[in-house]
Amino acid sequence: MKDKKEVEEFYIRLKDELDRTTKFPALYLYKFIVPTDDGKINQIETIFNNTGAVITTKTSSNGKYTSISIEVTMQSADAVIEKYKEVSVVEGVISL
Repeated sequence: MKDKKEVEEFYIRLKDELDRTTKFPALYLYKFIVPTDDGKINQIETIFNNTGAVITTKTSSNGKYTSISIEVTMQSADAVIEKYKEVSVVEGVISL
């Protein structure tokens, strides 16, 4: 697990990159991988409720993992990062 400083530095770099390359509002694609567990998948889907997001899931061939792709219009780099932070509390999630 990364320490808090590394995580914050990552978000600072991400914000800088988004601010330089993206004109908001913009369609943003989130990709996550979680251990296949309906509770964890629902937890992530709930974070994006009422945002107009298009959510697709695909279970791995062995059934152990599920990939979740979420396409949603975001208003700012800060809003993108906030969603990543909300999802980061889901146990076992990998953000791509």
